[in-house]
Amino acid sequence: MKLQINNKAYDVEADGDTPLLWVIRDELGMTGTKYGCGLAQCGACSVLVDGMVMRSCVTPVESVAGRSITTIEAIEEDEVGKRVVEAWVKHQVPQCGYCQSGQVIAATALLKQTAHPTDEDVMAAMANLCRCGTYNAISAAVRDLAEEEGAQ
Repeated sequence: MKLQINNKAYDVEADGDTPLLWVIRDELGMTGTKYGCGLAQCGACSVLVDGMVMRSCVTPVESVAGRSITTIEAIEEDEVGKRVVEAWVKHQVPQCGYCQSGQVIAATALLKQTAHPTDEDVMAAMANLCRCGTYNAISAAVRDLAEEEGAQ
């Protein structure tokens, strides 16, 4: 099966019902996307599929064949993604960092869809879990980006 990940084509040998996460990590060696809960609850495994956030731990690889997949490894190739990473550094968001790839993916998707989100938009989109409790720093970083001119 052919996958389009980070603007590169890959031929993968996985069974169609294999979770995308395991193909990305184990077969392709892109380990920035993390395994958290395996139940699509925590968001550590978040990737973008055609610009929408998807939990890769429960997404069968066959369902994304031929679609555009973006992982954390390529997020800074997108101008919005690059600014999200810069805001994360500015606000010193990560503590342990485990959930942060999923957080950055979620923030990038939000800001690409809604350049100036409301606090309610931010709360709804930034639903990934963070065991270190960096939610205030995450919110501050996203609010900063939302207030910038030309956020998209």
